[in-house]
Amino acid sequence: QVQLVESGGGLVQAEGSLRLSCAASGSIFSVNSMGWYRQAPGKQRELVATITSGGRTNYADSVKGRFTISRDNAKNTMYLQMNSLKPEDTAVYYCNARSIFQIDSWGQGTQVTVSS
Repeated sequence: QVQLVESGGGLVQAEGSLRLSCAASGSIFSVNSMGWYRQAPGKQRELVATITSGGRTNYADSVKGRFTISRDNAKNTMYLQMNSLKPEDTAVYYCNARSIFQIDSWGQGTQVTVSS
């Protein structure tokens, strides 16, 4: 089992920046890929970005060029740098870890609110 704790959310004006962090603990050795997902009110949870243990990244089209996902394996921490934020980026952001057995672990979520 992997435990995930997000931090860094908050309120920011449009065109501003935030950096989210996700600290992982527990069965870290089993983690293959990690990612960020988000869920806005009344909408389904959607993929934002993922990163594999080898550093390969993938982004949703809506955030390409604005968001950057990274991970520090020595610190067991993943980051999401969010620049040029838009009101439509407002959501609860969740950290995800997927094990080599395809088992998902989720953090508790952190609220990001972008005002216009």
